[in-house]
Amino acid sequence: MIVWLNGAFGAGKTAAARELVELLPDSNLFDPGLIGAGLRALLPRKRLDEVPDCQGLPAWRRLVVDTAAAVHGEVGGTLVVPMTLLRQEYRDEVFGGLAARRIPVRHVFLEVGETIRRERAARRGETGGTSGDGGAAVCGAAAGDRYPRPVRHPAAGQRVPDWLRADAHTVDATFLTPRQTAEKVAEAIRAGEGACDIVQTPEPTAETVAAGVLLFDEADRVLLVDPTYKPGWEFPGGVVEPGEPPARAGLREVAEELGLRLDTVLRLLVVDWEPPRPPGYGGLRLLFDGGRLTTAAARDLLLPGSELRGWRFATEREAAAMLPPVRMKRLRWALRARERGVTLNLEAGTPVGV
Repeated sequence: MIVWLNGAFGAGKTAAARELVELLPDSNLFDPGLIGAGLRALLPRKRLDEVPDCQGLPAWRRLVVDTAAAVHGEVGGTLVVPMTLLRQEYRDEVFGGLAARRIPVRHVFLEVGETIRRERAARRGETGGTSGDGGAAVCGAAAGDRYPRPVRHPAAGQRVPDWLRADAHTVDATFLTPRQTAEKVAEAIRAGEGACDIVQTPEPTAETVAAGVLLFDEADRVLLVDPTYKPGWEFPGGVVEPGEPPARAGLREVAEELGLRLDTVLRLLVVDWEPPRPPGYGGLRLLFDGGRLTTAAARDLLLPGSELRGWRFATEREAAAMLPPVRMKRLRWALRARERGVTLNLEAGTPVGV
């Protein structure tokens, strides 16, 4: 198990984490700040300058998951991780990656009054701070770094997003000592609080075939869903199982994800070959036209909480701000294929043979 202590800079996560490992049997401290420090030493300054902190580096997020899984496999028990995660897409990627490795996560948010956080931040600014409390993922320079430059910590008064309060178990640590905070967290963990119910999607080990289904409302807006286990919005659908026809896989996924049983024959819009990009293996991505949903049918959609947190209909323009670029390119060509009544063959999101 992993106990992830979240909270804004100055919330006292690292101090509480050190106390927590004394209270939870068979537990160890895991500091992702060490990964950030390693990336500062390994990556060129030009790349580090492109992101405000190390969490913006895909390599950091992958290494946190892979290293935590490796350490957990080595020592077992519980890993206590003090680290600020204020962006939901980063939470989805990291927690989803851990779930795929069958490592359950308990998410605890330490709430501390803004005045106290600002006072702590000011003191830490004078002393240089510790790596685990907000500054752990900062890609600035520490003493001895080959590229000295200012460290940019998250602001002490930074607003805590609403999704985080809903996702994590909250402990008000405003007037608590680190030991008292750890005791509150340990009590919550023993009571089963903070459990993140995330679908366990195994990491692919080879190329895959995935089938997505585009569903439209009466205004021809497309239905998008928000997964809990990976960043960015997505189309309903999933990986085609061995021996399963892709169109049938699309129907199955729509039923599983939305509680909707389509009685229509799916029409293939695009076949897109996705090239392998480590750590991914790529494969074929198919998008089918699932037709229009009535207002009543849309109102009755049911989402599995462990897999999807929300859905909405979006125009093409709105979708461009919601989907990762590779999925948006696929959607654009699927919409053109739907308009023209054709099927398009894509390679890396670009039509070929047209």
